[in-house]
Parts: sequence; C-alpha cells; structure tokens
Amino acid sequence: MSIYAFFYGLAYLTGLTVFIWMARRRGIATAGVMMIMQAGLVGGLVFANIAQYVFGGSAGKTVLGGIAGGYLCVWLMKRHLGLRRPTGDLFAVALCAGEAIGRWGCFFGGCCYGKPSNAAWAIWQHGAWRHPTQIYLSIACVLILFALWRFSRSGPPEDALFCLQGLLYCTARFAIEFFRVSPPVGAGLTAAQWACLGGFIFFAVRLRILMRMERNHALLCAGV
Repeated sequence: MSIYAFFYGLAYLTGLTVFIWMARRRGIATAGVMMIMQAGLVGGLVFANIAQYVFGGSAGKTVLGGIAGGYLCVWLMKRHLGLRRPTGDLFAVALCAGEAIGRWGCFFGGCCYGKPSNAAWAIWQHGAWRHPTQIYLSIACVLILFALWRFSRSGPPEDALFCLQGLLYCTARFAIEFFRVSPPVGAGLTAAQWACLGGFIFFAVRLRILMRMERNHALLCAGV
C-alpha cells in the first residue's frame, strides 16, 4: 500500500470512528443514524468525484463537492426515515478530523499542490518549490477542531458546531485557495472560493438564527 493511500484510508476510518463516538456520546447511535452516516459517506464520495470532473475537468475528488453531496443525501435520507433530530454536529467533527489526516494523503500523493514560493517552508513538488497547501489545510482543520471543542464547552444548541465548522472551514479554504494552483473562474476567484463565499453566508446566517433561538429560549425559561 502506498503512503498516500494509507493516509486516505486512515482519514475515512478516523471520520467514521469520530462520528460513531459522538453519536454514542449523545445517545443517538441508532440504526437510523447509522443509515444516515452511510448515506452521507456514499453521497459525499459520489459527488466529490462528480464535482471534480465538472469543475476541475479531471478525475479525482473535491472536498467541497463531497460536503455538498453528503449534505443533500443526508437530508434526503432523514426525510425518508422521518428523523428530525439534528445530526450536523456529528458530521462536522468527523469531517474535520478526517480531513486533517486526509490532506497528508494529498501531500504525499502530490495533488492539491500550491503555487511556486520562496518561503523557507516551501516544498519541492511538480518541478518547483511550492506552498505546502495540503499541510496548510491539515493545520487549519486541527485548529478548527480545537475551536469546536472550546465552543462545545459552552453548551451550544444542536447543529451549532456544524454551522461553526462550516463557517471556519469556508474562511480557511477561501484564504488558502490563494496559494493553490487553481484557475480563476470569475472576478479573480476560483470555483472553490465562490463556493466558500456562498457557504460562509449560509453557515453565518444559520448560526446566527440558532444562537438567537437559544438565547430567546433561555430568556423565556428565566421568565425575563
């Protein structure tokens, strides 16, 4: 087994393990939730490949396409099963943990590489010294995991971790995209950056609504 395949496999295993651990911790490790996890995994893999081919013009996988596809398939499966309890937090932490490891597979596989750079930490890939954008993304995911852990200690409402993870990831990915080799599609921004802008707005609005509802509920309970 090649080293990049090892890291990809470890990333999937880590994500699944974290998802199941969180489901058990919240007392929702039911057969239905496991079916939702499978729908998210399969949908994410399929859409990651489709999005890469459509927007990248080549074979491979794109994380943003995988997230969008996984979200859609989870939503459809939940409607099919009649499950209403939010499960976004489980996916958010699992995805972040998995990508923190999976990006090292990208690093050793030589994909998702950066632009030429004279930085002291530049790496030699594809015939030039380049920004190690795969490592940038891995570090970003680790920092996001830390932020999620700190935020979770405040007792936020369900799905708030999902929204915060999406908000932070879109921000990090948007910034790191400036250092990646990726052609712009409009206004000097890449397709991934436009997707991140849309995602940032979506997650910011949803997080604000969730936190406002939680605050109003707390005031109501306090009789204010």
